[in-house]
Amino acid sequence: MVEIKVSEKCNGCGLCDRHCPLDVIYMVEKFPEIRYPDECWHCGACRQDCPTGAVDITFPLSMLGI
Repeated sequence: MVEIKVSEKCNGCGLCDRHCPLDVIYMVEKFPEIRYPDECWHCGACRQDCPTGAVDITFPLSMLGI
């Protein structure tokens, strides 16, 4: 399963929440919560748009075809 983590570098701006096409991410007290990880398309919009680089998406080797 793909792992999505948000580090302490998060500044609470909410861009990940706003740019997620499936509304998988919700802001809870200025910190993003991944509510529906199984519905995530793994598009990377949350990671790419994060101004502090706080979002990390880790794919298992089996998904990478390695």
